[in-house]
Amino acid sequence: MSARHPQALFEHSPWVEARADAAPSSGDRHADLMAVVHGASRDEQLALIRAHPELAGKAAIDGSLTEASAAEQASAGLDRLTRAEFDRFHTLNAAYRERFDFPFIICVRLTDKAGILAAMEARLANPPEAEIAAALAEIGKIVKLRLEDQA
Repeated sequence: MSARHPQALFEHSPWVEARADAAPSSGDRHADLMAVVHGASRDEQLALIRAHPELAGKAAIDGSLTEASAAEQASAGLDRLTRAEFDRFHTLNAAYRERFDFPFIICVRLTDKAGILAAMEARLANPPEAEIAAALAEIGKIVKLRLEDQA
């Protein structure tokens, strides 16, 4: 992490910020960061997606979420699930990971538990390439909000 960015914008993926910092700036930090993401190899994009925690998953229970992810999941009420909701998240997370081999990603600050569950169910039907694009778009939304938090 650079001194300019005290909290990582991307989950466990400092290479995105490092590459953006090494390239000429367009004056739009978010656009510069997302240009790095979209210019990355497919393997790098998948690694970035896989660096994200499952929603209401093991990391939320064992306390290993990043500070930003914990706060974001809490904002959507994912730290206060009923047993039935937790079981539904667990089932959908498992089905999603089985289908795509990466965690479901959504900008939880822009929705709620019901919206997240509905999106998980709907996006399970996506072809893999569409879901990779959707995950990267959601990461873009997450990063935009994190940048706004730093401003």
